[in-house]
Amino acid sequence: MIYRTLGSTGEKVSALGVGGWHLGLPTVDEQTAIRIVRSAVDGGINFLDNSWDYNNGESEIRMGKALRDGYRQNAFVMTKIDGRSAKEAARQLEESLRRLQVDCIDLVQHHEVIRFEDPHRIFDEHGANAALLTARDAGKLRYIGFTGHKDPTVHRYTLDVAESRGFKFDTVQMPLNLMDAHYRSFEKQVLPELVRRNIGVLGMKSMANGILLKSHTVTPIECLHYALNLPTSVVITGIDSLEILAQAFEAVSTFHPLSTEALAAMLAKTETAAVTGRFEPFKTTSIFDATAQNPQWLGEPETLPSQY
Repeated sequence: MIYRTLGSTGEKVSALGVGGWHLGLPTVDEQTAIRIVRSAVDGGINFLDNSWDYNNGESEIRMGKALRDGYRQNAFVMTKIDGRSAKEAARQLEESLRRLQVDCIDLVQHHEVIRFEDPHRIFDEHGANAALLTARDAGKLRYIGFTGHKDPTVHRYTLDVAESRGFKFDTVQMPLNLMDAHYRSFEKQVLPELVRRNIGVLGMKSMANGILLKSHTVTPIECLHYALNLPTSVVITGIDSLEILAQAFEAVSTFHPLSTEALAAMLAKTETAAVTGRFEPFKTTSIFDATAQNPQWLGEPETLPSQY
């Protein structure tokens, strides 16, 4: 396994992380999900991704069971909350702690920051980040980050809003893949800023749940190698079977820094398919926007946001 430093936290994390969404799918039985997590940890993967809203909590419940019997001590556990108000964020965090069966979560991230108003709600006096800071002081979490999949300008804006409030995120999660390089690119617009600020980079959607593979321009191993070649701390990949876990281990064991020529060849193969965003529907449509489909997860603002 390759280990990298998570931004300025000093934490050593595996270059590949297990995505939590797949673990709670109806097509994946509970015992298989537990075996995936434990086999991943046994093989050196210590970064485990999850979210309060994944599969109505089933993903966190299954991960919590997998973390029993000593596995927790070898895992860096991350989850995400959707609440924008302090009250809703605190409620969701408590549910996540209970489902995961832990006293402290290593990293909690504000999920789906995809609207320009999201950072203002998060950093309002009565917003979600106030709840996470309180929880951090109480020892319920260690680090704070945010995620989003829609538009790199929203990510840049969120970083600026946080800085204006005197806060620095520990991590940022975003799509990083061979298609992203050609369309509304997080790699080009956000990644250099994270590196400059020494913020941990969490890459996701390296294959976009297999959608990128439908372009017939890249293989799974190429997708993972490309993402690993970027200055990522962790590349989070969805794993719904032990066979796909073996594929992830193969990607790590065969990875080496890509030459300029190899990178150019990969990007040339994907350019035509990528330029319209067709294979990145999380950017171009609302079908990946869980909080748009479930606005109640955001919670009602306790006050009119302070910027108005």
